[in-house]
Amino acid sequence: MHPATDNRPALLLAMGPDTADRLLTDAHRRRLTALTRTDPHLVAHDLTTPDARTAAALAEAELLLTGWGATPLTTEVLDRAPRLKAVVHAAGSVKHHITDACWDRGLRVTTAAAANALPVAEYTLAAILFAGKQVLRSARRYAELRTDDAWLTESAAWGNHRRTIGIVGASRIGRRVIELLRPFDFEILLYDPYAEVPPPGVELTDLDDLCARSTVVSVHAPQLPSTYRMIGPAQLAAMPDGTTLINTARGSLIDETALLPHLLSGRLHATLDVTDPELPPVGSPLWTLPNVLLTPHVAGSLGNELHRMTDQALEEVRRYVHGEPFAEEVRASDLQHSA
Repeated sequence: MHPATDNRPALLLAMGPDTADRLLTDAHRRRLTALTRTDPHLVAHDLTTPDARTAAALAEAELLLTGWGATPLTTEVLDRAPRLKAVVHAAGSVKHHITDACWDRGLRVTTAAAANALPVAEYTLAAILFAGKQVLRSARRYAELRTDDAWLTESAAWGNHRRTIGIVGASRIGRRVIELLRPFDFEILLYDPYAEVPPPGVELTDLDDLCARSTVVSVHAPQLPSTYRMIGPAQLAAMPDGTTLINTARGSLIDETALLPHLLSGRLHATLDVTDPELPPVGSPLWTLPNVLLTPHVAGSLGNELHRMTDQALEEVRRYVHGEPFAEEVRASDLQHSA
């Protein structure tokens, strides 16, 4: 029970249909109601034309807890939220719903992107290790041959010892991948035009040099006008035969038209969790090429991993309630160079 003079801030859940059920367990809802004045089962799916109940909650809200599918917070929406001071995003990028109007209003914004970075980095680590061991190729060859006679001969050039791994982008995910790679015996190259000092043991270089020297190239740059098809014909041609290209960022960062001939010839390999378009055409060779692992954008948080993001978001709510600074605050200037 809370006293009649309840000073807890009012909070409204604002996210797409069914998103709250995937993000919030009963325990999360109980913590929300302990920290804030909220109806943990009222989820605002559309703030542009809210019903009476949602409109009343929005008018009182000091905090929004957002997720995938949140309504863009335009001037018109914010006019209905005169008491709003902060937005806590229980997902990754805030670009789809945080508008210039939010910064003009002086809203504070935070995101659980750091929590979402871990499963992407874990997926990438697995893809890198599997690439060195030629797991995709050997599994398919094993099923074809159904013998063990040829493996010692065929595997002479395989392995992860002293491989050179190229990381494109010192993003949250790129830095997390580098951390996960530390226990392994790799040489690590990094390209990021905004990185001045690389992490310890990592060599900072330009993109063309990284592509020419790496046996695995993993893309972790944000989707910006400047990164559109940053891995293009010159970079692909520079990659040594047998290089594996991993993309868990956005499909538009790779020129897939230029990539396809290298994949069709078998010269390069690829692990693609994202493509451009997001769903490849039905007749695309990406579906069937033996040197391509194509996954349906599963590197990010899924299933119980979503609860890690909710935990981080609720910790940010707790910080706000207790007058502490956000741990993962987002500023307008950050979005010029990040996802």
